[in-house]
Amino acid sequence: MSAHPAPAAHPAAQAHPHHPPHPHGHQPPAPAGDEPRRPWTIFALMIAAQFMVILDVSVVNVALPSISRGLHLTAADYQWAISAYVLLSGGLLLLGGRIADMLDRRRAFLAGVGLFTVASLVSGFAQTALTLIAARAAQGAGAALLTPAALSIIMTTYAGRQRQTALGVWGAIGSTGIAAGVLFGGALTSALDWRAVFFINVPIGIAVLVATVRTVARGVQQQRALRRLDLPGALTLVGGLLSLVFGIEATRSAGWTAPRTWIALVAAAALLAAFTRLEYRSGNPLVPPSTWRIRSLVSASAVMAGVTGVVVGAIFLSSLYLQSIIGASPVIAGLEFLPLAAAITVAATAASKLIGRLGARLLILGGLVVMTGGVLLLAANAGGTSYAADVLPGFLLVGAGVGPMFVAISIAAMSDVPADRSGLASGLMMTGHEIGAALGVAALTAVAGDLTTHAGLITGYARAFHATAGILAALFVLTLLAVPGGNAQAGTAGHGHGHGHGGHH
Repeated sequence: MSAHPAPAAHPAAQAHPHHPPHPHGHQPPAPAGDEPRRPWTIFALMIAAQFMVILDVSVVNVALPSISRGLHLTAADYQWAISAYVLLSGGLLLLGGRIADMLDRRRAFLAGVGLFTVASLVSGFAQTALTLIAARAAQGAGAALLTPAALSIIMTTYAGRQRQTALGVWGAIGSTGIAAGVLFGGALTSALDWRAVFFINVPIGIAVLVATVRTVARGVQQQRALRRLDLPGALTLVGGLLSLVFGIEATRSAGWTAPRTWIALVAAAALLAAFTRLEYRSGNPLVPPSTWRIRSLVSASAVMAGVTGVVVGAIFLSSLYLQSIIGASPVIAGLEFLPLAAAITVAATAASKLIGRLGARLLILGGLVVMTGGVLLLAANAGGTSYAADVLPGFLLVGAGVGPMFVAISIAAMSDVPADRSGLASGLMMTGHEIGAALGVAALTAVAGDLTTHAGLITGYARAFHATAGILAALFVLTLLAVPGGNAQAGTAGHGHGHGHGGHH
C-alpha cells in the first residue's frame, strides 16, 4: 500500500490519473483537490489498541521487582516475562500480516484485540511464574494479529494529507508508548499493585472491541485463504527467535562455553535456516519473494529493528540506573522519563512537517547522528548521581534523534508497497520493531554483564552505551547504502502505485 511520504506537500505527486482502478472494482483515487476527508474515529480506535500493545513492551519493566516478590521469580523468569511477549508478537507478526490481507483485516483486528484483552486478564490473575509467562506469550500473539490489521485499516481508510498525518502519529506512538510504559508501570504499581499493570488493558480492550464492531466496515475474505497460510514457516521463525534470545540470555547467565548456550544458538541457526528453506520452497510463503525486492520496505524494517533495540535497551538500562544509582523510586523514575518522551514527541512533530522537503532518508541519517551523541553522553556520565546533570542531557539528545526516525522509517517502509500487501508490509516493519526490542534488551544486557551490584551497573551502563554507539554507526552506513534517497516528491511521483486510496476494506 502506498504510504506516500509527503503527498500534501506535492500536489503533482498526489493524483495518479494514469493508474487504472483497482482490480477489486474500487474507484480510482480522487484528484488531490477533491480528496474526501474521513472522520478520525477509526484512527483513534486503531491508535488506542496499538498504544496498549506498545505500552506492554515496557510497562512491565518497572513492575518486575514487585512481580518478582509476588510470584517468586527466578532470574530466568525475570527475563522471560519480557521476552515471551516481544518474541511472540515479533515472531508471529508476519503471519498476522498475511491473515489481515487474506482473511479480512477487521476480523483479524477484532481477534487480536480479544486475545490480547483475555491474556491481560489472565496475566493479572496469575499465581505462578509459568502462568504469567504463558499469558504474556498469548498477549504477544494477540499483538501480532492486532498490529498489522490496525495499520492496514488505517492505510485503506485514509488518503493524502490525512494518511501522512496518521502514519506520522503511528510512527511517534512507537517510541512515546515505550517511554510512557515506564511511567504508567511505576504509577500503577505504586498506587495499586503490579496486577493493575495488566488489568488496565481490560476495559480499554473491551471499549475498542465494541466501538470497532460499530465503526469499521466488514471486509472480504479471499477464497481458500486458510489453506494458503504458511504455518510451518511461522512456527520455525518463532522457534528460531526464541532459541536465539535464549542463547543470548545464556551467554550472560552461563557463559559462552556452557552447553545450554551453544545448544540454543545452534538450534536457532538450524530453525532460522529451515525457515529460509521453507519460504523458498513454499507455494504460499509467509513473505512472498517479491516482497524482499521492495528495497525501501526491507531496508527501513532493518533500520527499525536496530533503532528499536537501542531505544528499548536504553530505557531498560536507564530504568535500573535511575533506581539503583540515583536512588529514584519507581514513580520518580517513571517521571524522569517524561522529558525523553516529550523530546521524542516534539521531534516527531517537527519531522512530519519537514519530511516533505527533506525526504525520509535524510531525517533517518540526522536522527542517528543526534542519537549517537546522546548515548555517548550517557556513557561519559556513567557513575554520576545527578539526574539533571548526568542523565537528562543524554535523554534529551536521544529523544531528539529517535522522534524523526520513527516517523521517517514508517513512511519510508510503506512508500512502495502495493495495496494487497499492506498488512504483510506493516507486519514486516513491526516485526523489526518487536524483534529489535527483544534482541536489544538481551544483547545490551549481555554486553553490560553484571547489573546486580552498584559497581557492576555503573561499568555495564557505560559499556552498553558505547556498544550502542557502534550499533548506531552501523545503522548510519546501512541507511546511507540501502534506504532509497531522493526527496519526498521523487519518492512519491516516481514510485507511487496509487494503491490503497480509501475504500478498500
